[in-house]
Amino acid sequence: MRMVSIASGSSGNCIYIGSERTHILIDAGIRTKRIEQGLCDIGLCGSDLDAVVITHEHSDHVRGLSVMAKKFELPIYATGETLEEIRQLKYLGEYPQELLREVIPDVHFGIGDLELLPFSIDHDAVNPVAYRVKNGRGQVAVATDMGHYDQYTVDHLMGLDAVLLEANHDVNMLLAGKYPYYLKQRILGDHGHLSNENAGRLLSCILNDHLKQILLGHLSKENNYEALAYETVKLEIDQGDCPYRAKDFPIAVAGRDRMSEMITI
Repeated sequence: MRMVSIASGSSGNCIYIGSERTHILIDAGIRTKRIEQGLCDIGLCGSDLDAVVITHEHSDHVRGLSVMAKKFELPIYATGETLEEIRQLKYLGEYPQELLREVIPDVHFGIGDLELLPFSIDHDAVNPVAYRVKNGRGQVAVATDMGHYDQYTVDHLMGLDAVLLEANHDVNMLLAGKYPYYLKQRILGDHGHLSNENAGRLLSCILNDHLKQILLGHLSKENNYEALAYETVKLEIDQGDCPYRAKDFPIAVAGRDRMSEMITI
């Protein structure tokens, strides 16, 4: 199984996960041209895809959805509430409604030889989910857009071989920045985004001997930067109570405008 971030950030998200015979995208929040270029960079094309799996309806996760779905006749998987919101997004234009497929949090479903488990997250969307994906070779997860985490979150991220986890903002940068008060409160709230510090704390709960790669994703353009996210997460792990240290694991930052390194399980 392979995973690569084509784009990850507050301006657009698109993650590829696939096996030798099944290829999916988690979110399509960037232009189709960029998605196709990213696929080309890993030796694939849009027609190789089997589905697009959506976490929630915000534009940085669905902006390129309708063009991809229409061009390649791709099934679109999301929760029922998310699908209803997507139907009402006029900027997506027209696409075949029969492509929409409902998923239910905590209920497994299959696409080819991949088994997916959507699980609920707290974000200001109608029914957002993160996804855990596995096949015979390993298990990976993409978990972003979380205002906070709890034991339910931890339980769904245990035993992974690789994870892309949100490290959205530095709290001090956000508080001192020029965002209006209501937006700062939204981001910091329980239905906002995960800070660098909380990303490190969550990672400390899910580190295991099989974890081969950690990607930090969905960084804010205005309230974070890559080196800060990386160093803060490492510090939180090293100061935590878990038996591991940050140096025990490859940690990288998924860029906003560039492909991440390919993760192979």
